[in-house]
Amino acid sequence: MFPFDRVTTDMVGPSRPQFVLFGSSITQFSFSNGGWGATLADVYARKADILLRGYLSWNSRRAIQVLDQIFPKDAAVQPSLVIVYFGGNDSMGPHASGLGPHVPLPEYVDNMRKIATHIQSLSDETRLIFLTCPPVNETKVRESHSKFLSELVRTNELCKAYSQACIKLCQEMDIKVVDLFTAIQQRDDWMNVCFTDGIHLSAEGSKVVVEEVMKILKEAEWKPSLFWKSLPTEFAEDSPYDLVTADGTKTLNGSDWVIHRDTMWD
Repeated sequence: MFPFDRVTTDMVGPSRPQFVLFGSSITQFSFSNGGWGATLADVYARKADILLRGYLSWNSRRAIQVLDQIFPKDAAVQPSLVIVYFGGNDSMGPHASGLGPHVPLPEYVDNMRKIATHIQSLSDETRLIFLTCPPVNETKVRESHSKFLSELVRTNELCKAYSQACIKLCQEMDIKVVDLFTAIQQRDDWMNVCFTDGIHLSAEGSKVVVEEVMKILKEAEWKPSLFWKSLPTEFAEDSPYDLVTADGTKTLNGSDWVIHRDTMWD
């Protein structure tokens, strides 16, 4: 019987670097609606595999329970990069029942430290980027209230506190971090264009994520570099089966053409 509880690494080849996106719904939805995960998958086509490990409604408390299952230390291949996002659900106001995703700020910081420590232990070449809690459109959140759920207590005051705590932790642990709370608010119209429902990211909001991640990947002094232009392109050798030039004398290898992209991620 095939061992579905473990990820195999030899089903598809040749091997490429693996980038894992690990987080809650902002991660799970990152391949929808022009999301940031889908954009990374396009930019790194034929260069790296973008693996999605996103879990709707999760908080950092839930994440640390399964770290060994998602990132086993004995895996044959370890990721080259892990991008982690938790904080939005943790920062929600607590429910009177004691149930729900809220995690007190000190515990959130401790959980994120545990996540970072575990991922850093996977390999000397496993790199790490944290994304902080983004802001929310509080008015939109209140208008989107579901009759099936209790009121969502999402405020920018709470988002800011958890974002700042994440940044401080990253500074202490020398981890690359994207300050989404600040970056998204650089747009004057951020509340109206960066979200689908006041919380989750639209295509415009996802562009901000990609822009900030790309800055880190381009500027980081990692060896080897993980910036997309620095990675080799799979099967980039010339071939007589490529497209033929207008004069009919040779072929052109289009392995690295990016003419289909609306945004050039330089």
